[in-house]
Amino acid sequence: MTQWIRYAVGDITGFGTLEGTQISVYSGDMFDSPLPTGKSIALGTVVVLTPTAAGKMIALWNNFRALAAKLGNPVPTEPLYFIKGNSSYLATGQTIRMPKSYGGKIVYEGELGIVIGRTCRAVSEAEAQRNIFGYTCINDVTAVDILNRDSTFAQWTRAKSFDTFGVFGPVVATGLDPMQLSIRTILNDQERQNYPVSDMVFPPARLVSLISQDMTLDPGDVIACGTSIGVGSMKPGSTVAVVIDGIGSLINRFE
Repeated sequence: MTQWIRYAVGDITGFGTLEGTQISVYSGDMFDSPLPTGKSIALGTVVVLTPTAAGKMIALWNNFRALAAKLGNPVPTEPLYFIKGNSSYLATGQTIRMPKSYGGKIVYEGELGIVIGRTCRAVSEAEAQRNIFGYTCINDVTAVDILNRDSTFAQWTRAKSFDTFGVFGPVVATGLDPMQLSIRTILNDQERQNYPVSDMVFPPARLVSLISQDMTLDPGDVIACGTSIGVGSMKPGSTVAVVIDGIGSLINRFE
């Protein structure tokens, strides 16, 4: 397993592999034969960035059987998804902000994220697996009161694309079997979500294949796989962590 991380030191950005508290620095393209430089830098001396500069984040709705059953929703026959604006992206350690234009409920959604490694378009499930670079943690933050405020139009993009609402990181982990993972969400030291990826309706390779029939997926793009039971609201001053063994802890404060 390898953990890839992006970072900034002043105005200079870089990437490498995380090994304990040290980053082994690489050059080139993370997704296309990156080269080790032989240099290292201490994790504590850098600002951690989102692990990719994703062109788009595609996010699933109703992709876990347990939550579908709890809500009385039928299991979907095809992926149901929306796109979060890339201006919403936020890295671990940064602050999720209450929008000035909104005063309603804000919810967390801990999720597994798929990171695309190669351009793929209309690929089979077997081909899709080869196009998955790795996995990351997601907090799909939502201004939930906006979703169905207008009875004529469900506002998924608006409710989920406010600045700071597309939280992901801290790394992209490669060499993992996603179906063996569990997602935990911890709010103010209390575990609120703990669910297995194996309950997913459309597992990662199938998701990539099906979505690639609709649109081209590019290196660095992220697919948020959807969430399960335990979604809840955050109050200003809260700290929320999405934890996946092998990937790490995505930790942010909400203000």
